[in-house]
Amino acid sequence: METRRTTTAWAIMIAAALISVACDWTIGTGTTDRVIDHLDATVDGLADAELTAARALRVAYWHTSHGSQLVTGNDGMDAFYGGDGRFVIGGEDGLALDELSPDVGAFGSFSAFHDAVAAYLADHADTDVVMASWCGQVSGADEATIASYLETMEALEAEYGSVDFVYMTGHADGSGLSGNLHLRNRQIRDYCVANGKWLYDFYDIECYDPDGAYYGDLNVDDACGYDGGNWAAEWQDANPGRWWDCSSAHSEPLNANQKAKAAWRLWALIAADRS
Repeated sequence: METRRTTTAWAIMIAAALISVACDWTIGTGTTDRVIDHLDATVDGLADAELTAARALRVAYWHTSHGSQLVTGNDGMDAFYGGDGRFVIGGEDGLALDELSPDVGAFGSFSAFHDAVAAYLADHADTDVVMASWCGQVSGADEATIASYLETMEALEAEYGSVDFVYMTGHADGSGLSGNLHLRNRQIRDYCVANGKWLYDFYDIECYDPDGAYYGDLNVDDACGYDGGNWAAEWQDANPGRWWDCSSAHSEPLNANQKAKAAWRLWALIAADRS
């Protein structure tokens, strides 16, 4: 009897371990630290040396209105954290961020996006990082379209080995866990996890408030609205002094706050990986 209990206990432990490994893909800091999601929407623990290295990067970022949240969320961020220059974009000592347009889905074809990136890099050989956000195109994309996006990004990586390319998911649209957006974003994320790609999971960040409460199963949208309210507006009201005001296209300031913090985490990790 004792032997059977021991065997059963080991079976349970092994099963739990296998489940943990199988499910770990959902955590950006678990399976791969190259996935930046809601768990990375914090600058806590980032050392001055890591942020100094991040500010030394040269980043090219294609985006339109939704993607602008990463940048406008940075307005007021340095002052919020003490005004000592750690979170500065632009200027002599800040991160060199070149904002470009349109977003990756608005070129008409991924080959046109590829050519635009190639032309830019031909004139900006000192670029370290290339990022390109979506607007609403992922909501209507099919599996083949996302596969073409992934192939284009991988082709660029093969051609420009000295540049780190950051994949991105599309913004929330209120269609929930059964919606096409969720499926296509999961397609992007699964690919990035399986292949060790840098991913800025724009969608995942919009599904959680800063305390970790989840709204993805409540039809969350890009404004942070969900079935029953708006998580960002509610959190802002309940936590005065724990967020800063900024422009946030289509959404609440807190959403852009979270996006900016996650961006600095991304840049610090890339800088560390390049060193």
